[in-house]
Amino acid sequence: MQEHRADLDELARHLLGKPSSALDEEERRVLSAIASGTTGVRDASDVAEEQATFGERLADRVAAVGGSWGFIGTFTVVLLGWMVLNSNVLGRLGLVFDPYPYIFLNLMLSTLAAVQAPVIMMSQNRQAAKDRLTAALDYETNLRAELEILRLHRKMDEGVIARLTRIEAMVAEKGNGG
Repeated sequence: MQEHRADLDELARHLLGKPSSALDEEERRVLSAIASGTTGVRDASDVAEEQATFGERLADRVAAVGGSWGFIGTFTVVLLGWMVLNSNVLGRLGLVFDPYPYIFLNLMLSTLAAVQAPVIMMSQNRQAAKDRLTAALDYETNLRAELEILRLHRKMDEGVIARLTRIEAMVAEKGNGG
């Protein structure tokens, strides 16, 4: 644990130019993954599903059904069926339970809209939270890639400098009659 903290502090100073105590959560996660040599990539959808409550998953399903062409088509058929049934079919038998102007149907539609609207908004809020999570995970991935590239550049620079130093030493040695 102490060794990991020292590696993290060294990476923070070396790559980001600040102590590990000044790192934010994303930077700490990225540097910990680099220090441990593990991948830090996480799928936003998987993370969001792990964190979702039953109510959030239900809101997503209701929004998916209520916002589909299948729902619109089925709902249109049910509405037209209700109107035909209450105007023509049951009207001939004298059994109309919701005559024109369909007050009971209007009550049902208002109730459906009153319930469906907040549920769809919950789903939209969840999608917005998922988008924020995706942006945060993308930032971590981009930061990791940038830091790894920076590390590779520094290693290559150190290798080139070491090689140039050896070549310089060999040239100086030959110039001195070696």
